[in-house]
Amino acid sequence: MRVCFFGDSFVNGTGDDDGLGWVGRVVARARQTGRDLTGYNLGIRGDTSADVAARWMHEATLRLPAEHKGHLVFSFGTNDCASDDFNGGPRISRADSLANAETILKAACRWLPTLMIGPGTVVGSTDANDRICALSADYATICERLGVPCLQVCRITLASPIWTREAMAGDGAHPNRGGYTLLADAVTDWPPWRAWMEP
Repeated sequence: MRVCFFGDSFVNGTGDDDGLGWVGRVVARARQTGRDLTGYNLGIRGDTSADVAARWMHEATLRLPAEHKGHLVFSFGTNDCASDDFNGGPRISRADSLANAETILKAACRWLPTLMIGPGTVVGSTDANDRICALSADYATICERLGVPCLQVCRITLASPIWTREAMAGDGAHPNRGGYTLLADAVTDWPPWRAWMEP
C-alpha cells in the first residue's frame, strides 16, 4: 500500500525534534504491525487549500501508479485561517477555502480511497482558532456529503496542554514530539484509518 499525505506544516511535522511528525509516526506504527506501507509526506510549510489544490494531483500521480494500491490523506486549512498581513483578514476566504476543499476531495475520492484530517490550531490567536474550528466543521460537512471520512482534530489540539506548551516553547505554532504523538494517536485510533491498515 502507498499513501500520499498532502497538506501544510503540521503534515510536514515542522518543529518535531524526532523528524517524524504525526505522519511518520502513523506510518511507523503500521509497519511495526506488519503492514507493508509506503508513506509519502507531501506537507509543505505555509501551504493553503489553494496551494494543495494546485499540486496534489500531479504529485500523487507520480507516486501512485495503477499497479499499486494507492490511498490519499489530506489535512489543510490552518494557513487559510491565518491573518493576511496586508488586509488583516484570513489568507483565504471561507468561501474559497470551502470551494478548494470540495474540488480536491471530489476528485480525490472518485480516484482513490481518501481520508481528511481537519486543521490543527495555533497558540495565542483566538480569532484564528475560531476560524479554524469553524472551517473544520464546514470541511466535515463537505466530507459527509462526499462520503469521505473526516477526523476533526482542532478541539483535541486546542484542549491539549502538551500541544500548547510545546508550541510556546518553539515557534508559537508548531508542537514537538508530544503534540505530534497526540495527533498520531488520534489518527491510528480512528476506525477509518484502522480499516485501511487491516490485512
